[in-house]
Amino acid sequence: MKILVFGKTGQVGSHLGRHPNVISLGRAEADLGNPAHCAAIIEKTDAQAVINAAAYTAVDKAEEEPDLAYLINAAAPAAMALAAAKKGVPMVHISTDYVFDGSGDRPRLPTDEVNPLGVYGSTKLAGENAIRDAGGVYAILRTSWVFSAVGNNFVKTMLRLSETRSELGVVHDQIGAPTSATSIADACIEIAKKLARVDASSGIYHFAGTPDVSWAGFAKTIFEKVGKDVRINAIPTSDYPTPAKRPLNSRLDCNGLLKEFGIQRPSWQSDLDDVLTELGERK
Repeated sequence: MKILVFGKTGQVGSHLGRHPNVISLGRAEADLGNPAHCAAIIEKTDAQAVINAAAYTAVDKAEEEPDLAYLINAAAPAAMALAAAKKGVPMVHISTDYVFDGSGDRPRLPTDEVNPLGVYGSTKLAGENAIRDAGGVYAILRTSWVFSAVGNNFVKTMLRLSETRSELGVVHDQIGAPTSATSIADACIEIAKKLARVDASSGIYHFAGTPDVSWAGFAKTIFEKVGKDVRINAIPTSDYPTPAKRPLNSRLDCNGLLKEFGIQRPSWQSDLDDVLTELGERK
């Protein structure tokens, strides 16, 4: 089965490209700043499914560039979804826990009320709505705290900072689940295949690693695994202000994905071992 992927160089896109029969497109081939061009690519493809792993993910910078964030996170996916619906091929789209406001402490269901705190979450939600309204076969996969050996992410930031610092302040009151790009890519492929075979239903699904943890707890685990003696000072979010507000509760209920697609939550600690090995950082 041939699958067309947007977002070739991103964290998830890089891992999607490792799968056989995947046609990966980067910015040079498909600029999400030109939604009509992205739609035209889908109209001409002979692929049996489309995965959109591309996005504007600079959460803080989005506050300064709302129009660009909307173009990439909402307008482009909307054009893709309409083209895919017209073509009669399923579309899998990666979204985020940032569509929620982070209140409460229970895992969020796909059906729970959305209330994004900033531009990034708002534009991702607009993209979700456009895909749902396009009338085609689709799966929107909300995930959280993505990490890999590629690109910018928390794991690589912690390792970089540890080169010059023996003590770090890390937020302890934001709770969620680290999720490896490899596991997300594998899930997207499986979802695309089942949708193409009409073995599953369209909808919004959640996918995140297990168990839930704080950023401070995640950082401690990273340094334990690489054998670095870095002291983690757990601090509240209020001590680490950012231009865009972060949700305190990023827990996601993933039971819907398990029931519909048979995909279980991956162990982020096991996936972290693989990423650290790929980075040459294992103790």
